[in-house]
Amino acid sequence: MEHHDEALNVVTPPAAKEVFGSSLDLAERYAQWLATAGIERGLIGPREVSRLWDRHILNSAVLGEVIPEGVRIVDIGSGAGLPGIPLAIARPDLKVQLVEPLLRRTTFLKEVVDDLSLDNVEVIRGRAEEPSVVQSVGGADVVTSRAVAPLGKLTQWSLPLVRKGGSMRALKGSSVAEELQRDAKLISKAGGGAGEVVTVGSGVLDEPTHVVVIPRVK
Repeated sequence: MEHHDEALNVVTPPAAKEVFGSSLDLAERYAQWLATAGIERGLIGPREVSRLWDRHILNSAVLGEVIPEGVRIVDIGSGAGLPGIPLAIARPDLKVQLVEPLLRRTTFLKEVVDDLSLDNVEVIRGRAEEPSVVQSVGGADVVTSRAVAPLGKLTQWSLPLVRKGGSMRALKGSSVAEELQRDAKLISKAGGGAGEVVTVGSGVLDEPTHVVVIPRVK
């Protein structure tokens, strides 16, 4: 299979054991999926192979540091399964629903979920803003996302899926504090309360990542 040689370049870092524990073998199999079929199907760029763990898998899994135990998560715009699949592997106590509109991506996600026997993961094809999706997965405890859209738009997609008292928790870049200020009106209009930026992954990632947490208050 084309690009299978790339899988040989995926070296598991020591931090992965700390994050995934007894589920490390599942995380490693997921890394192989990304490095092979993920590249072949255009879900991951070939240049990402050398940094699959730090930039993608661990970066996603450390989001679990700010997610309560036993909650139901809806991961919107899941793409290749980031952050939803690493979260589900690292935190088997979570129920994770992956929402993705593109067929080739949902096909990939279902194959991965089946191969890894992730009983706590469900794949749903659709857009977060579609009424059928809102009806299917609405009332979630937490909605997650990664590199999906500017914060204002992301809030409009995320918060309608969150139960009152729940929250959206999105992996964002270092400019997220500026986005919070810029999009304050859109966030409030979508039912969001005061947002905060939390740093996760210290001691695990070379560069800790930022999570914006916005509660649904109305």
